[in-house]
Amino acid sequence: MSRPPLAREAVLDAFTRILVDEGERAATMDATARAAGVSKGGLLYHFNSKSALEEALVKRLETLAQQDVDEIEESSEGVVAAHLRSSQNTGSPLDVTILAVSRLAQNGSDAASASLRRVRELWEDSLRPHTRDETALRIVLLVSDGLYFNAVLDLNAVPGPTLDGADLDALISAVVAATT
Repeated sequence: MSRPPLAREAVLDAFTRILVDEGERAATMDATARAAGVSKGGLLYHFNSKSALEEALVKRLETLAQQDVDEIEESSEGVVAAHLRSSQNTGSPLDVTILAVSRLAQNGSDAASASLRRVRELWEDSLRPHTRDETALRIVLLVSDGLYFNAVLDLNAVPGPTLDGADLDALISAVVAATT
């Protein structure tokens, strides 16, 4: 598989960063070109519209989410534990992309909302065989949502209850015991 041109990735990275830092209204084509360090013509060469940028961002999210699931499924600690551990928002490319696509969804993008649902379904499908029933699956998903939410608060300088080390290990052990 060939790798996308670096300029194209820089433009998509700039669009993502603007969405996360300033919101959807600020993520104009001009602002994206400036932030990426390319001319408007250079941006249009790779993305002929803001919709094309949004489509590429959605595709990036789904690719990164599939990579996340693949890593989780290969984890030696088990799928449920690995999923919970990966729910800590560390500012990874997946985390930043989720936030950017969420900004689009919050502003009415049906494609972004559908993509976030597909990612959720991907995680559900990965976890389902490793939980005893649908209620247990929901417990795992809600705990992972809580971990993610609290980590996002911490990244945005709002103190939230973070878990790490032995506290995170204890939580993961309790959830695994209750759901498998």
